[in-house]
Amino acid sequence: MKELSIGENDAGQRLDRFVGKAVPLLPDSLLQKYIRLKRIKVNGKGAKRDCRICAGDTVQLYINDEFFAPPREENAYLKIGVPRLDIVYEDENILLADKKPGVLCHSAGKWDYNTLIANIQAYACQNGDWKPREENAFAPALCNRIDRNTGGIVIAAKNAEALRILNEKLRSREIDKRYLCAVHGLPKPAEGRLEGYIFKDAKRNQVYVRDDPEKGAKTAVTDYRVLQSRNGLSLVECRLHTGRTHQIRAQMAHAGWPLLGDGKYGSERRDKAFDTPHGQALYSYYLRFDFQTDAGSLNYLRGRTFRVQDIAFVRKYFGALPVPALE
Repeated sequence: MKELSIGENDAGQRLDRFVGKAVPLLPDSLLQKYIRLKRIKVNGKGAKRDCRICAGDTVQLYINDEFFAPPREENAYLKIGVPRLDIVYEDENILLADKKPGVLCHSAGKWDYNTLIANIQAYACQNGDWKPREENAFAPALCNRIDRNTGGIVIAAKNAEALRILNEKLRSREIDKRYLCAVHGLPKPAEGRLEGYIFKDAKRNQVYVRDDPEKGAKTAVTDYRVLQSRNGLSLVECRLHTGRTHQIRAQMAHAGWPLLGDGKYGSERRDKAFDTPHGQALYSYYLRFDFQTDAGSLNYLRGRTFRVQDIAFVRKYFGALPVPALE
């Protein structure tokens, strides 16, 4: 049991709002439940959630100790009441989540409980697949990341062995990830390869494409294929041979076909003609476990293919479309 003394600066608040601030890791649903069950009391007595606390009151909290820890990314899952996930596939070793645009994979430098990894960890904990109190170090982890305003399939490992194998397969490019994007104009030729060099400005979190090598720049190679064109936009499928920051966005813009809605590399003038989405029209829609070497306990995934079937910007600008994959 924890007991909090109410001073002048805390007086006058509703009980539930005060406790929500004092114990930021406690999920809102659990907070309300604990008030109803009288596990949260004022001056030793049960109280309603909307009662006003006064200076000199004491609030008793019969709450598990982990909720009183300082908030950080590692315990953000505790704040999740009902996990919000679009699961593409799941088994005892992995989970494939369809991350929606606007959702962070991880906290961006400060504590943010509603990230993709926090929701995955909360889901695994609530399902009993992950028991934090029994683990010394491991927690479900993401194997790949996607920019906040890009959507698509993210791989999560549910145990340490799966994490090790998947990280190795990603490094050796034995997991094939492909993207759909809406670009301004009509790329020519309709199918081709973009090759260049990308230089990253870490301070601005922006990259620059160069046609010739220069100090600090890394090679960038992207295969593309136009699937459909309509009203000045083209739907393009991209396959990465290198994994550089903002690679598709920067290379497409450099080639003269900026992504719709891309505030960093795109064309605000050309976007004005469309009811643009929030963020760039880019989606990591396809994933294939293309294992060329032994994958140990994950060998059963060899050759398995997964894809997202419904993508908002594709539906909006191009209609329902069966999307062929690049070979």
